[in-house]
Amino acid sequence: MLASLRHARGWLRQESSTSNAVDAVVIGAGVVGLAVAQSLAQAGREVVVLEAANAVGTETSSRNSEIIHAGIYYPPGTLKARLCLEGNARLYEYCDSHAVPYKRLGKLLVATNAAQIPKLKHLQETGQRNGVKGLEWLDQEEVREMEPALHCVAALHSASTGVVDSHTLMLAYQGEAEAHGASVAYNSRLISGDVGGAVKTLVVEDVVSGERSSLACRMVVNAAGLHSQAVAGRLQGLPSSMIPPRYLARGCYFSLSGKSPFSRLIYPVPEDGGLGVHLTLDLGGQAKFGPDVEWVDRIDYTVDPARAASFYPAVRHYWPELKDGALQPSYAGIRPKLHRPGEPPADFMVQGPKEHGVNGLVNLFGIESPGLTSSLSIADLVKSKLL
Repeated sequence: MLASLRHARGWLRQESSTSNAVDAVVIGAGVVGLAVAQSLAQAGREVVVLEAANAVGTETSSRNSEIIHAGIYYPPGTLKARLCLEGNARLYEYCDSHAVPYKRLGKLLVATNAAQIPKLKHLQETGQRNGVKGLEWLDQEEVREMEPALHCVAALHSASTGVVDSHTLMLAYQGEAEAHGASVAYNSRLISGDVGGAVKTLVVEDVVSGERSSLACRMVVNAAGLHSQAVAGRLQGLPSSMIPPRYLARGCYFSLSGKSPFSRLIYPVPEDGGLGVHLTLDLGGQAKFGPDVEWVDRIDYTVDPARAASFYPAVRHYWPELKDGALQPSYAGIRPKLHRPGEPPADFMVQGPKEHGVNGLVNLFGIESPGLTSSLSIADLVKSKLL
């Protein structure tokens, strides 16, 4: 970290002091952390991003479906609903202005039998209450005209759903933040911190050399994703009662060998812990299926090829022509959850001074889907809690 910080800025100090304190430290260089760094830097604040890995977005931010969500699934009035709807429009605008590749493919959310129609109707009503535009109910014949290979009895078409190159998006956020004076320090893990005073003191370790140094700042944003609870637990001055339990939902993806029969994203009705085994297309048109849902107690990204056995029947509900052997292991992701299996999905937790009583600190807990879509809006919410 010493070399990394010296390269990024000339302000690494072994002793923290009020006069030498930087304005803000963001912990975590995922898509949300980088969006926060960009927002604070654009507001004229001196920002340092600490990232324990050797690159940006190595965990949740790069191990997902890369979907720009419309805002259909989330209960009206929740942060997920509001920030997703705002984030959808803002993200398309940002991609246009910063040359980030994306495709507004549209999505078909399908009922494969009559028993699922009430749930699909409920999702339509939820989306409409959230203000989602471009939602259209389709009957079986209308769906067949759009996607001849798709089997369903009805579908909800979401015209504002798309896919984005998440890595290029993160690099754009990083580049914009750095253009406004921010710095990213890789291989830099938070060991401990005292956030109780006006000046916060953080102890940071270089994960390669083991060397430790002290860093002073006036604001801290905990955007550590899967590790947000662990990071919060290292901050002296934050009441431990303000740290929620963390639950992990692991999801595997399998890619389709051969050409996709679909030109749009295909989603079943949601299941416990996720949105079901859906079909997404990358920017090159390659199809993949996933994620499934496996509640786990540790972070493990290996993909067991045997899990494909459960994918085939799930996919064949809406694509009966899927051939045996057509699915190949691709990758896995872990979603940080704030609810247990079987409980209703929890909202984003963007915890600022009004919630926990510590000035200059914001914790982000449970930032899963639609975190990527909402990243710009989450960043502005964080900024509003600090400035």
